[in-house]
Amino acid sequence: SILLNLPRLQLCFRTLALEVSVGKAPVIYAKNGTNVLLPCTFNSCIGIEKANFIWTVPSFTALPLLQIFKGVVKNKDSKPEPHPEYKFSLKHMLPPDLPLSKDNREFNVSLLLLDADFEDSGTYTCLVKNPKEKDANHSGTFTLKVVVMLEKVDNTLTWIILSVVGGIIGLLILIMLTKKLVLLILKKTRKQKECLVSSSANENTENGGLPGSKIDSKPASKA
Repeated sequence: SILLNLPRLQLCFRTLALEVSVGKAPVIYAKNGTNVLLPCTFNSCIGIEKANFIWTVPSFTALPLLQIFKGVVKNKDSKPEPHPEYKFSLKHMLPPDLPLSKDNREFNVSLLLLDADFEDSGTYTCLVKNPKEKDANHSGTFTLKVVVMLEKVDNTLTWIILSVVGGIIGLLILIMLTKKLVLLILKKTRKQKECLVSSSANENTENGGLPGSKIDSKPASKA
């Protein structure tokens, strides 16, 4: 059975050995003074054992990166926990409603940034290390921009396009219904005409056999 499962294990190692995702949006906008969820999930198809996750931002000191949070997911049945030195952080915390992994493969290690200000704008990196995979690591990066006000999305153009498309579709449906109705009327009229012609022909045939009608006959020959 081990030999039979070998191709599947090889595929697992190639594709989903350890993969980190920070969402599809390369830039996240946040309003100044609000709490912001920094998204990060990771997948591991062979399981985890004390998987460490680290959040970093660029540093303006001698160090290239500044570590702002560190945590651990002990096993597939546990929620992420902060390392002791970050347990009482006033700026970053793990959301209390982080769900457990449903399939024992995807784990949520998103971070909550409290009271965001303009200095929090920058590039954020979520790095995950899994000792069960020989300390394999993977990371995801996105940009956070803290603004005064979030811009409202203008959907005017979208509504105009949808209205035009809807109008064209409605017009096509109306044309098709009108065409079908006209064809139905023409078909009905044709049947009525055929019925009248047939009825008239029948009357003429019947009239030809009534008494009093002229029949050509030859006079009887005299003997």
